[in-house]
Amino acid sequence: MRWWLQKQEADLDSDDRFQLALRHADGLVGARLSVPIFALPFPAIDPIAIELGPLTVRWYALAYIVGLLGGWGYAYVLVRSDRLWRDTPRPKSESLVDLLLYSMLGTIIGGRLGQVVLYEPGYYMAHPIEIFEVWHGGMAFHGGLIGLLLAIWYFVHRYKVAFLTITDICAVISPITIFLVRVGNFINSEHWGRPTNVPWAVVFPDVDAHARHPSQLYEAILEGLVLLVVLGVIAQKGGFRRPGLLTGLGMLGYALARTGMEFFREPDPEIEQLAYGLTMGMILSAPMVVIGTALIIHSALHARSPRRD
Repeated sequence: MRWWLQKQEADLDSDDRFQLALRHADGLVGARLSVPIFALPFPAIDPIAIELGPLTVRWYALAYIVGLLGGWGYAYVLVRSDRLWRDTPRPKSESLVDLLLYSMLGTIIGGRLGQVVLYEPGYYMAHPIEIFEVWHGGMAFHGGLIGLLLAIWYFVHRYKVAFLTITDICAVISPITIFLVRVGNFINSEHWGRPTNVPWAVVFPDVDAHARHPSQLYEAILEGLVLLVVLGVIAQKGGFRRPGLLTGLGMLGYALARTGMEFFREPDPEIEQLAYGLTMGMILSAPMVVIGTALIIHSALHARSPRRD
């Protein structure tokens, strides 16, 4: 619908397009709508980033591709830095290509299956072919995390390196993908926020006429940029020399950020909204708090333990 509006109203100025989009979204042309005076119109960004004949690449898919490749490049730099590791065993930089491949498969398959099983089993039971249409969006972070952990387990088994060492590397680089995917969610006009009257509220024409929190961008900043900087700084301060620390901090940080963002994000009343004001995102983040805290404690105890030759 958003693109039909843009084509039909190309000759109007931005204010007129905004007001018309509001009326179309509400289904009441000419109706008086109550929106904050400073609400922002949804930016005119085509979800399709590249289109070459029958080949189309969406921003959402590109977010995963660029994020995983960027993470691989960052991991390569980290692994090759002797200062960050000293005598702590680490994987060879040449093996990171395989880690990238396994992580890509685990994240995408796990994320998609997580969406299917945890959030929308009824819908995908009725439309099974759409399970494979990942370019339209619909990836669950917690499912992707499980898929990533399975991919890491296989990598560890093949290359005989410590499991927590690899999860520490993945914890440091994962916020790159998280940031880009959340921006992709915004472009796809999905996982929108709750109605609000803050000055930076956004009206999503594909949703309704309410001005809403751009919660996808909140998550991009908090779960992506902030975690990327914090974990990067701790890695530079010797985090890799305490196996499990960066993994624990990454899990705890994401879980707390995601739980906080659930108060701004509009839950789907059928698949995400639970009793007592809880959401599925909160429930799935709770184990991450426990495991993350346990890993931080484990890394602290391990650091204090005297070395035995």
